[in-house]
Amino acid sequence: MAYGTVRDGSAKRNRHRATVAAALGGCALVAASTTPAAAHGGGGHDRGTRYAALGDSYTSGPVIPTQVDANCARSDHNYPSLVAAARHVSAFKDVSCGGATTAEMWKAQGTNGPQLDAVRRDTDLVTVQIGGNDIGFGSIIGTCATLGATDLAGNPCQRYYNASGYDQLTLKIAQTAPKVDKVLRAVHARAPHARILVVGYPDLLPDDGSGCYPTVPFAAKDFPYLRDVGKHLNLMLRLVAAWNGAGYVDTYGPTVGHDMCKAPADRWIEPLQPASPAAPAHPNAKGEAAMARAVLARLDRRH
Repeated sequence: MAYGTVRDGSAKRNRHRATVAAALGGCALVAASTTPAAAHGGGGHDRGTRYAALGDSYTSGPVIPTQVDANCARSDHNYPSLVAAARHVSAFKDVSCGGATTAEMWKAQGTNGPQLDAVRRDTDLVTVQIGGNDIGFGSIIGTCATLGATDLAGNPCQRYYNASGYDQLTLKIAQTAPKVDKVLRAVHARAPHARILVVGYPDLLPDDGSGCYPTVPFAAKDFPYLRDVGKHLNLMLRLVAAWNGAGYVDTYGPTVGHDMCKAPADRWIEPLQPASPAAPAHPNAKGEAAMARAVLARLDRRH
């Protein structure tokens, strides 16, 4: 079955857009916009639903058994696969790919075609988790790990990204917003009746700002800085989702207490030297399962 479309009246739409625009403020978080994608209701099992999953390595699940696509480091136990199984969907296309940015929505990545090609007019459900590589997750982690040893008690990484007199990562997040906005518009154009969920990123570092050098080799005061970068990225994704009438899936809250600094038995995100099958600084199988539960819970809500 296809999801029914919930269309607000024009006055309600305008109030909604005004509220989101006010939240976005003057940070240029999104580009100029026309008509946002409509919000869609759901709930229950989705026999007959056609589901497409788009995203980067946090979606694809690199190293997690069983890997079913070497080019994209994609696991059959990533959260889209778990969601598809739990909802009993009739058709499932997972095109998530490690290293993907918003650009890969429109262009091939090795043997993986443009991710948007998986979205068709009869698609009922689309999940999108993208933006981390646009701001440079990998290079940020590498840079901060290298700088950490130079000032273990300080914040060398934060100083590095603020050396120009402004925070470069805040700017990158703002510059990524219109790219995510463009992706959501393209999804809605290809599948006007689909329910669209933007999936946020999980909690990578201790939410209380504490550190765990050398398990995660960042300087002490860079832990809260980088935690806040992740929160700002998720806030941007939440606002752009709302601007486009899409749902937002919070995976940060449900993963607090299971970050890279926790003991192997308790963590759902692996550190730079993983103890469980997963890529460094990525969710392990428990983390993917936690994100799947968050998506399923969001699907059970109509709004």
